[in-house]
Amino acid sequence: MTDRPDLASIAVYGAGAWGSALALVAARAGHPVVLAGRDPAVFAAIRDERRTPRLPGIDLPVNLSAALGPEAVAGADVLLLATPAQVTRPVVRELAPVLGADAVVVSCAKGIEQATGRLISEVIAEAWAGPVGVLSGPGFSDDVARGLPTAVTVAAADLDLAERLARILAGPGFRPYAAGDVVGVQLGGALKNVLAIAAGVVAGRRLGASAEAAVITRGFVEMRRLAAAWGAQADTLMGLSGLGDLVLTCRSTQSRNFALGVALGEGGDPRGFGRLAEGAATAAIAVARAEAFGVDVPIMAAVAAVLSGGLAVDAAVDRLLARPLKREDVL
Repeated sequence: MTDRPDLASIAVYGAGAWGSALALVAARAGHPVVLAGRDPAVFAAIRDERRTPRLPGIDLPVNLSAALGPEAVAGADVLLLATPAQVTRPVVRELAPVLGADAVVVSCAKGIEQATGRLISEVIAEAWAGPVGVLSGPGFSDDVARGLPTAVTVAAADLDLAERLARILAGPGFRPYAAGDVVGVQLGGALKNVLAIAAGVVAGRRLGASAEAAVITRGFVEMRRLAAAWGAQADTLMGLSGLGDLVLTCRSTQSRNFALGVALGEGGDPRGFGRLAEGAATAAIAVARAEAFGVDVPIMAAVAAVLSGGLAVDAAVDRLLARPLKREDVL
C-alpha cells in the first residue's frame, strides 16, 4: 500500500534523447519507469553503465530500467510515446496488443502525419481504444535531462485525465500544466517547427535580428489563424505549447528544425537534416490545410516551397517582402 495516489507504472517507448529525458522526469517524480525501444547498443549502455549515449554524462536513477521490444510496455499505467510523428501509426499498432485496457497513451511527438494530415492523437486513436493524452511545450532534451526548470502542457479531451497526468509527471524542475484543448496543443507543437525552419533561414542568411523578430511575430499570427480554422481554441496558442515553444525553437541550434533552416540559409544541403526535423514533414500538409481552410500562411508556404525545391531561398525572401501592404492583423 502506498500513500501516493498518483504513483504509477510508467513506460516510455522511444529511447532517443527526448524519450530518455522524459524517462528521467518520470523516475525523478518517484515512479517505476521502463525505457523501451529497439537499439541494442543503447540498452547495453544503460544496463552496464547506468547511462545512455543519448544523454552523455547523466547518471540514471535506480528506479529507471530499460528493455528491448514492445513487450516491455506491458503493465504500464501510462505510456509516453516518444517516437517520431511519422512512425506513430505502426508503432502504436505494435504496442496496442500488449497494453492493459486501462493504460493511457500520451503522445510526446510534435508533428502531423504526412500521409493523412491527421493529428498524432487521431492516429493513436485509430489503433488504440483507450484514453489518449498529449505532451508538448518548450523543452530541449538536454535541459530536461539535467533537471533545469522546464514547463510544458499536458492535454486530454478529459480535463480530469489531463490534471491527473500533470500530477503524475510533476517533479523537481519539471512543471506540467493541464489543458483540455488537444487540437490546439498539438498544432502549436507541430506548426512552430515549420516556423523554426523559417527563423533558421533568416539566421543562416544573415538577414538580421529585425528580420528574425518579424518572422517569429508574423509566423505566430499564421499559427493562430490556422489552428483556429483547424478547430483549436485560439488562446491555447498563447500558452506554453504555442508561443512558448515557438520562442524556444526559433532561437537555438539545439532545435533540429532551426538547424535545418540555418543549413538552407547558408546554401548547404539540407537533406541530412530532413529526416529528423519534424517541420520538414509538416510544412506541406500545413500549407495544404491552410489552403483548404482559406487561411493565408505566406511564411509557412515559403518554407514548404523551399523544402520542395520549387523556390530558392532568396526568391522566397523577395516574395515575402513584395507582398501587398495592408493593415496589421494579429488575429
